[in-house]
Amino acid sequence: MSQQPIICLIGLGYVGLPLAHAFAKKGYQVSGFDISEKRIGELKAGHDRTNELTDAQLKEVSIEYSTDPAMIENAEIVIVTVPTPVDAKNKPDLSPVESASHIAGKNLRKGAIVVYESTVYPGVTEDLCGPILEEESGMKCGEDFTLGYSPERINPGDKKHTVEHIVKIVAGQDEKTLNILADLYGSIITAGIHRAPSIKVAEMAKAIENAQRDLNIAYINEIAMLCNRIGIPTKDVLTAAGTKWNFLQFSPGLVGGHCIGVDPYYLVEKAEQLGMNTQLITAGRSVNEGIAPYVAEQVVKALTVAPVKASILVLGLTFKENVPDTRNSKVHDVIAALKKSGAAVKVHDPFVKPEDVAAMKHEHGTLADGPYDAVLLLVPHKQYMDLPLQELVQAVKPDGVLYDLKSLLDGEKVVKAGRKYLAL
Repeated sequence: MSQQPIICLIGLGYVGLPLAHAFAKKGYQVSGFDISEKRIGELKAGHDRTNELTDAQLKEVSIEYSTDPAMIENAEIVIVTVPTPVDAKNKPDLSPVESASHIAGKNLRKGAIVVYESTVYPGVTEDLCGPILEEESGMKCGEDFTLGYSPERINPGDKKHTVEHIVKIVAGQDEKTLNILADLYGSIITAGIHRAPSIKVAEMAKAIENAQRDLNIAYINEIAMLCNRIGIPTKDVLTAAGTKWNFLQFSPGLVGGHCIGVDPYYLVEKAEQLGMNTQLITAGRSVNEGIAPYVAEQVVKALTVAPVKASILVLGLTFKENVPDTRNSKVHDVIAALKKSGAAVKVHDPFVKPEDVAAMKHEHGTLADGPYDAVLLLVPHKQYMDLPLQELVQAVKPDGVLYDLKSLLDGEKVVKAGRKYLAL
């Protein structure tokens, strides 16, 4: 292993690209492999559609991009940063990480370290990926190559907590591998390195991070539903409770995306493999999965017209504000529930092109197309929050509904303007 090893990343999405950039910025020879020709073409042209990196940032470093897996052969460090989603039954879908392992194994050089950053349940790296690498390479794991694990902690759209500013957990198959990886990541991570005692510990640590957030949000979501039943604003209750120093500050909302809404299912899967029933984790998931239909039900009940005669505009389609990522967005579920009631639903998102909205089988619309019987602010993109409140109000018919998922608007002014104001 050279003093500044050659690095190849497999997967150039929200995790892989910023990591590749960080290494390249420090002078490492970096290459990036991705199966998407469209993605590689965009990066070669100097543009990142995820908006994690600006065009200027891409131009400031030298990274070789390719869909040819042969580029992996030169790498001393291979870092796998592919997604680990769930299927339609919420079972872990390990096919991306398995596919990446097959590709890496076929092009692995002797003495290389293969590091996985994908979120998995304990045992996947060593018990699943290791054997695939052995089979494809014809080499022995632990002798001819070794394994490492360093879970990603990227927060999409967050320009403050970038990869360099988040403490990095690092684990290795043996002490030598751990030391190499700790030094490697330590050269780009200013926040510090945590050396986990084993790969399984590191895998577990990552999985429980998002499961904990999922549970905390589920609790607040359930409190929000109770507040709605009582008839008091959830926002006021949380503000009052938040005056105590040790009250945890969480807000209600839709829980989607490719982390918080997914990772808990990996823990559930591992528990089931061991004959254990997860009660809290499963309950939290159940609560959060039920929020989308609950939101739709709130709106339908508040309409002054029959749902089949209602026109509704949904603002925001991505899984969180100020990012273009629509993967596992629970807004889709809200729309589906509204359509099921018979309402005519249009969708707008400043980060999603109208043709892409149509490709998702949604009808594109704008505030100017109104007034509507209901307007739902589900994703508070900056573009929406910068609008004058009056512009949102005018897009709603008199006595219509303005639904503010995260309680960010001035509800009193909405009501004074002759509209109904609802929030979770």
